[in-house]
Amino acid sequence: MFKLAAITDEISQDFGLACSVVKEYGGEGAEIRSVWDTKVQALTDQQIREMRAILQDQGVLVCCIASPFFKCDLGDEQAYGEHLNILRRCLEIAHQFGTTNIIRGFTFWRKGPLQPVWDRLVESFREPISILEQMDGVLGIENEASCYLGTGGEVGRLLAEIDHPRVCAVWDPANQVFARGEPAYPNGYRAVRERMVHFHIKDAAWSAQGDKARCTPIGEGEIDYRGQMRALLQDGYQGFVSLETHWRPEQLTEEQMTRPGGAAFSSKGEYASRVCFENLVRIINEVRGNA
Repeated sequence: MFKLAAITDEISQDFGLACSVVKEYGGEGAEIRSVWDTKVQALTDQQIREMRAILQDQGVLVCCIASPFFKCDLGDEQAYGEHLNILRRCLEIAHQFGTTNIIRGFTFWRKGPLQPVWDRLVESFREPISILEQMDGVLGIENEASCYLGTGGEVGRLLAEIDHPRVCAVWDPANQVFARGEPAYPNGYRAVRERMVHFHIKDAAWSAQGDKARCTPIGEGEIDYRGQMRALLQDGYQGFVSLETHWRPEQLTEEQMTRPGGAAFSSKGEYASRVCFENLVRIINEVRGNA
């Protein structure tokens, strides 16, 4: 059976509060992106010690480091070097928590068609793989509509070509909705399920006019989450399903959607995340009851 978690800044910048909400809904995991208005890669050792004390008190563990790795321009050598250092620092942080070695990453800002840059994209992971091997890490590539690989099928193709056990998938069905690819479930999921190490759950839908997508509470968007949860159970997925709410009573800006984190992003996140947790737990209980 999979376990529940949340990206904590979707709830609050107050790490203790965020962990308590996760625990209230039966969750066991905290995914770290920004805490106390500090980006994960900028957390100090003292802040990490304070977080470890909170985690121990709440009975929650860190399940993934939600880094912004490779949310930068492909071909920008200075940014490339900076992001390799982000990867190194996030691995150091993960090892200080001692409960995960999964670092979430991306595939560069989309600046045009994928095919002309495909070989450069694949080659860009050569050095990160060396870092992962040296520092005992796993890189989970998330499909992201604002980056070159927005669908499960595209991420699956990359993983097949790289073919390395330390480069896996973070599956996000809602991001495939934004990318306007094939249906997220079952199509996108089937493309990555054999290499999936982590799962982000949020929901999304396109407007009736088809000109704009927005996040919604879990279960109110386009994704067949009953089918998706049933598949996770049937496939024996043992990892975390991590809530990445992204919906708010007042719509987040595009900048907040693509570069999440910080106090403004977390505003009203507790209310929104509680709505999503309640919907998610209800869906899971329905699926388990009908299994």
